[in-house]
Amino acid sequence: MKQAIIVGLVLVAAAAAAVVVVTNLPPRPDGADANGLAGGSGGAIPTGDWPMYRGSPAMLGVADGGLPDAMQLKWRFRTTEPVSSSAVIAGGRVYFGSDDSGVYCLDAATGERVWRFSTEGIVQAPPVHLDGRIYVGSDDSFVYCLDAATGKRVWKYETQDRIVGSANVLPGGDGTPARVVVGSHDYHVYCLDAVTGTLAWKYAADNYINGGLAVADGRIVFGSCDASLHAVSAAGAGAGDVETSAYVAVTPAFDGRRAYAGNYDGEFTCIDLQAGRIAWRFKVDTPFNASAAVSENRVLVGCQDGKLYCLDRATGTKLWAFAARDEINSSPVICGARAIVGSNDGRLYIVSLADGPAVWSYDLGQPITSSPAVGAGLVIVGCDDGYVYAFEAKR
Repeated sequence: MKQAIIVGLVLVAAAAAAVVVVTNLPPRPDGADANGLAGGSGGAIPTGDWPMYRGSPAMLGVADGGLPDAMQLKWRFRTTEPVSSSAVIAGGRVYFGSDDSGVYCLDAATGERVWRFSTEGIVQAPPVHLDGRIYVGSDDSFVYCLDAATGKRVWKYETQDRIVGSANVLPGGDGTPARVVVGSHDYHVYCLDAVTGTLAWKYAADNYINGGLAVADGRIVFGSCDASLHAVSAAGAGAGDVETSAYVAVTPAFDGRRAYAGNYDGEFTCIDLQAGRIAWRFKVDTPFNASAAVSENRVLVGCQDGKLYCLDRATGTKLWAFAARDEINSSPVICGARAIVGSNDGRLYIVSLADGPAVWSYDLGQPITSSPAVGAGLVIVGCDDGYVYAFEAKR
């Protein structure tokens, strides 16, 4: 997901040497890089759904199953503008937004369009699929609820500024309906009845809410351009704020106790929200503009210095770094012993989680700021060339 540009920031790229470097080899005729034929212990792409950004309400960016030694293009679908929204996969269909102001539904098997819904602004925000409906925000300031089967609008709710980050869901129970929570550039988090769109509550931060919201253990966690990570209860009450050194423009990962997020000062933090303190920090010289993937013992995050960092989950110690050829603003997904991520260098990479070398890559030719969705036996990713690409295991 492409994050909004923060006015007034001057970003300086770092030229630090990487632990792992990808050889600059020419692309193969089928799009795969020559170095993409490296061997390794592969796996089957997960066949289940990926119903929201990062795969689950906690936004951990982890999928069951694995990733193969190599993939091949199954289909691609063209919109008329860049696709920075990340896709979701549910019920054999793929849903995503485009900078052409559309929300799209495609058949996952064929890539054929099922429907398109028009908003009045670009759609950077990833959608959420819940109970046969799609929830998605737009730069036109509205949250839309659409029928997932037909694309027909069920309701819309207006905030006071654009919506860039993914919505999330609070499950219903004990007489409480399911609710949708979403952040806006108007500094507020909104909690809406999932069925009717009625406002349940809203919560104010002190600056833009640029990323999505993570939900776990009855709490909602989000970053803000007020430089803090915020926690809110399911009832809309403040549940603790922890200040970092700069704008937090990404969607945090939240395991129910600790939240993981980078900021525009190049500081990646693990925040213990129960204790109200930073548990550990990892510092580089360039901003983090992508969300982290958090497995049982590792944290994987891309950076605008062009590196994908693997950190020890307990301590924040750097285990390895993989160097792409340009910024990494795409958020990685961990699948078993491997991870997949896109880069502004136009390549989609599979890397080994153990030590970081690239197992496979595919050159799309334009920056990839969308984050991969993994499900239905496919990897789905959007590209700045206006296409959405679907990959399957190479036969």
